[in-house]
Amino acid sequence: MITTAYLDSPLGLVSLTGSDAGLSAVSFHNTEGNTATPLAAVPACLQEGHRQLQAYFGRELRAFSLSYAPAFGTDFQRQVWTVLSNIGYGRTASYLDVAKLLNNPKSVRAVGAANGQNPLAIVWPCHRIIGADGSLTGYAGGMHRKKWLLEFEQPTRQGGLFG
Repeated sequence: MITTAYLDSPLGLVSLTGSDAGLSAVSFHNTEGNTATPLAAVPACLQEGHRQLQAYFGRELRAFSLSYAPAFGTDFQRQVWTVLSNIGYGRTASYLDVAKLLNNPKSVRAVGAANGQNPLAIVWPCHRIIGADGSLTGYAGGMHRKKWLLEFEQPTRQGGLFG
């Protein structure tokens, strides 16, 4: 049985959807007009995903270790999503980098399309994909969230020695 839970995050309400087979979706919700609220009781099949996302936002977790069961995805999309999960915390890659890792450097546009269909925001970190020139590119969750996530994952920088 597919079920949903909600997490209040620094980026607004996040929904987790899944079943005993695994997590199938993580997505952002716009708060305007949204009636969904975080529930006190998270369904058992979503508790670990909920806990890991809380730990991520609390700077206690950098890599997710969950069971996944996306409801859709072509073989190519799933290959792209697997590559996404290997882009480390605080790191970025371009669409071309991903295409090269798939041994198909001409698939840059297809990689971009697959990235945009990623059902597991944050967990499969499509926010870490940037343009080849280092520019921020589209993000299904909104560019303000992508920018926030990339800045959030950067190491803290020490100011002056005494300040």
